[in-house]
Amino acid sequence: MSRIQELFKRKQNDILNVYCTAGYPRLDSTLKVMRALQTHGADMIEIGMPYSDPLADGPVIQESSSQALQNGMTLRVLFSQLKDCRKTIHLPLILMGYMNTVLQYGFEKFCADAKEVGIDGLILPDLPPYEFESEYGAIIKKYGLDFIFLVTPETPEQRIKQLDKLSSGFLYAVSSSSTTGSQKNMNDVAQYLERLRAMNLSNPILVGFGIGDRASFIEACRHASGAIIGSAFIKAMKNSENEEESVKQFLKSVI
Repeated sequence: MSRIQELFKRKQNDILNVYCTAGYPRLDSTLKVMRALQTHGADMIEIGMPYSDPLADGPVIQESSSQALQNGMTLRVLFSQLKDCRKTIHLPLILMGYMNTVLQYGFEKFCADAKEVGIDGLILPDLPPYEFESEYGAIIKKYGLDFIFLVTPETPEQRIKQLDKLSSGFLYAVSSSSTTGSQKNMNDVAQYLERLRAMNLSNPILVGFGIGDRASFIEACRHASGAIIGSAFIKAMKNSENEEESVKQFLKSVI
C-alpha cells in the first residue's frame, strides 16, 4: 500500500493536498515550504514541476512557474533538492507537471529518479489514457508510483469510470472546465461531486481548482474526501521573506 493509499485509509475525510511550485518563491524554497506544510497541517504535498507552457494552470501558477524557471529550477535541480527529503518529510508527495518536461528528461529515468527520492505519485494532465495504457503506465507501475487522472464536469460517465479504473491513489475532480485559480459556483460543484459519488468509483476523490479558503475547503469536503489548494497558496507565498511564517498563516486561514 502506497503512502497515498495509507493516508486515505487512515483519514477518510477533510484531506488537504497543497500544491507548491518547486523553486518558488526562491530556488531554495522547495524544502522549506514542504517542511512548513507538514508542520502546519497539510496532509499531502503536490510539487509543481515548472514548465513554460502549463496548459491547465491559470495566471498565478503560470507566473510562479516562470519565476521558478528564472530562479534556475530544472528537474535535475529538483531531484537534487529532494534527495534526502524523506529524512524529514513523511507526507505523501506527488509530482505534477507536463509530458514535454518529463520526455525531455527521459520518461523511465524520471520515474526511477522520482521513486529514488521518495515520490509517491504523479499527475501529468496531458498524458492521454491510451498512451498511459499502451506505453507509459507499465513504466509508472514498474517503479511503484501512483498515477492520478483528472476528470471534469463535462467528462462522460463512461470515461470517468475508465479513468477511475486506470488511476491509483485518488481521482482528481477538476471543479469546472477552466484553469486553476478561477472562481467557481460551489452549488454547481456540489451537484457535480454528488454525481461522481453516486457512481461508486473505486478511488477516493479530491476536488481542485477554485478552492482557496476555509469556506470553499469545508464545502468541497462535504462532497469529497478532501480538496487541493494551489493558486491561493501560491498567492500567499508571493514576495514571502519567511516561508515558514507564510505557510503557517495561510494554513491557519484554511483549516
